[in-house]
Amino acid sequence: MLNVYDILETIRMIQDECLDIRTITMGISLLDCIDSDIDKACAKVYDKITRCAKDLVKVGEDIEKEYGIPIINKRISVTPIAIVSAACNCSPVKFALTMDAAAKAVGVNLIGGYSALVQKGFSAGDVELINSIPEALAKTERVCSSVNIGSTKTGINLDACKLMGKIVKQSAEMTVDKACFGAAKLVVFCNAVDDNPFMAGAFHGVGEPDCMINVGVSGPGVVRSALSKYPDANITEIADIIKKTSYKITRVGQLVGVTASERLGVPFGIVDLSLAPTPAVGDSVAHILEEIGLEQCGTHGTTATLALLNDAVKKGGVMACSRIGGLSGAFIPVSEDAGMIDAAKSGCLSLEKLEAMTAVCSVGLDMIVVPGDISEDTIAAIIADEAAIGMVNTKTTAVRIIPAIGKDIGDELDWGGLFGCGPVMKINNKSASKFINRGGQIPAPLHSLKN
Repeated sequence: MLNVYDILETIRMIQDECLDIRTITMGISLLDCIDSDIDKACAKVYDKITRCAKDLVKVGEDIEKEYGIPIINKRISVTPIAIVSAACNCSPVKFALTMDAAAKAVGVNLIGGYSALVQKGFSAGDVELINSIPEALAKTERVCSSVNIGSTKTGINLDACKLMGKIVKQSAEMTVDKACFGAAKLVVFCNAVDDNPFMAGAFHGVGEPDCMINVGVSGPGVVRSALSKYPDANITEIADIIKKTSYKITRVGQLVGVTASERLGVPFGIVDLSLAPTPAVGDSVAHILEEIGLEQCGTHGTTATLALLNDAVKKGGVMACSRIGGLSGAFIPVSEDAGMIDAAKSGCLSLEKLEAMTAVCSVGLDMIVVPGDISEDTIAAIIADEAAIGMVNTKTTAVRIIPAIGKDIGDELDWGGLFGCGPVMKINNKSASKFINRGGQIPAPLHSLKN
């Protein structure tokens, strides 16, 4: 039975507290598009994406109007292109151009899946696709890329870490005229999931249905507002408030996902109940941590408060939805969070502190700008460190790091919109090259042996 108070509360959350659906993402399998002739394969890819997603944007806009719920992004994820392109034996950049054209044709914001899964080694097509990533991201507007280099079950592919250090640097260099934006569309994962609706890391896993709808919710401003009403609550009560608020936020995501699924005639996948911030005032995960009691995000106690927040978000959200998936928890992208930006600029938030925080949050080192003269091996070592946290803790971790070519500490890259702006953060310049150049596979942890 509908409750008038609940309806009014939801309206207030939308109008005053930045509640929105961050994305509805249609996952599309391209396995039936594989062909040894790249032109034929690309034609099949374009036809399938435009056929499946032709009504995605319209349905999203209709739901927005009917329910008054902002849906910020409509997106597409596809089967990792390294799988699709393996049969072609030529440069896969043409697939990226095809994906970009299809995304523009149906009107979505971004399309993910220019991806490779190399956690245990390189199969046919993987190295070729990875080496083509900088060119593909430079030549396209809406294509996003990801590479999974490790997992709890397989360990960490150190050769892939080294290669990705080079690819991240090249992606920034090839888009220096666009504030190095190519690197902002590239994520390196450990324990990547098949049903992530958030970019730039989304791809459609091979075990997923032919086509499906996944939803990513948001709402940091709602959580902060709820906490502000209880300034004297103890920490147990704080956790309970977050759980109750997360429940309400996730119910909105469930409604949108089920409705979109019915209207598009495709299965409903999951709701990713992550708190995804934006640079907008009042929509910051860092400000939630500060509401709990920190003077500024990054100070001592930050990891503990983030662990509390992440756990409470999951506990509240899981009761509100029939299918939880994706990454689910709290995101801490520096450039996309007004509070994180302020903390990084003041020096309170360091790269080392962010790494500690990634052990208890949803993803990892996200949208971090570093000096442009950073070495490829240092990037690779940062990737390896973050992958180790994910591997040992059986969680998804990721690195989306942007070398600011021609810039140094104190400078800034500004992309506007949801990507925000990023202050160049200090890095440790001592070399890890000998470690990275050893190559090979970091073995899986003992607790991976569960069969």
